[in-house]
Amino acid sequence: MASRLTLFSRAFMALACLLGTDARAQVITAGPASCPGVALTFDLCPVRQGTGLDQALIDYLIEHRIPATFFISGRWISKHDEQMKALLEVPFFEFGTHGDVHAHLPMHPPDEQKAEIVGAVRLIKRRYHRDATLFRPPYGEYNEETVEVVKALGLKFILWNVVSGDPDPTLSAEQIEGRLARLTRKGSIVVMHANGKGKHTREVVTQVYETLLPARGLTPMTVSELLACRQTAR
Repeated sequence: MASRLTLFSRAFMALACLLGTDARAQVITAGPASCPGVALTFDLCPVRQGTGLDQALIDYLIEHRIPATFFISGRWISKHDEQMKALLEVPFFEFGTHGDVHAHLPMHPPDEQKAEIVGAVRLIKRRYHRDATLFRPPYGEYNEETVEVVKALGLKFILWNVVSGDPDPTLSAEQIEGRLARLTRKGSIVVMHANGKGKHTREVVTQVYETLLPARGLTPMTVSELLACRQTAR
């Protein structure tokens, strides 16, 4: 899983370069390199087993008032209405969407991609009266049509430049922490999971927040805060 995630990340960043300047500008993988901030992002993909929510992780984020951005699938929302309402009450949490049923977008024509992308956006608007303007494709997969659909819908296309690998059951907390230590820098967007698939996610986030970020003079931010950041470290 870890190697596949890494390959996905490299492949899709390379694809963004091949799509041309205009398309590349629509695919965001990091914030300003001058900003001493890091966006901790958590995907809420649908799961077949388990509760579908890492409550210990959420409790830690809330206890320490750590800004975080969640990318949520429509199918997850449909099965976790009460949990979704609770997350929406946290003022330092931000929300984007992660497709409707977590489909492999490049396997579908543009009209079907659009339906997959807007499904969760409309659900959040209809059920919770919130506007979701950030989008992350399921599996990090996209093609040129995906970029054009997202652009036409007026959404911000958010990927990442740091893959935690937290869903991989073969990785220890120490291995994940080592990867984050190697890759995390000013302006990084880190992808993790809050759906219970990350056995060590809460433990890793604790280490990142309490040790890694302070040691490097970095501050956790939401994605929107990171993208708006023009501050430089002293």
